[in-house]
Amino acid sequence: MDKITFAIKVNKGVLNRLKEFCVAHGTKYSFFVEKAITEKLAEEELKEDILDFKKLKKEESQAIPFEDYLRQRDA
Repeated sequence: MDKITFAIKVNKGVLNRLKEFCVAHGTKYSFFVEKAITEKLAEEELKEDILDFKKLKKEESQAIPFEDYLRQRDA
């Protein structure tokens, strides 16, 4: 996987906590930050999916089976 440089400004206290944690756990800063971003993105996407399901729940009674949809589409 290609890596790029990505600079951000963060609170000094947050940066110090990050550095202390990574040193104490033998983790590279970039690995930790990349993993944290990936996990947060997955969490936010899951929240969006849950909201979509809640919004569409009311329409579920109007849904047709997927096989029926495919037959109608191909007809």
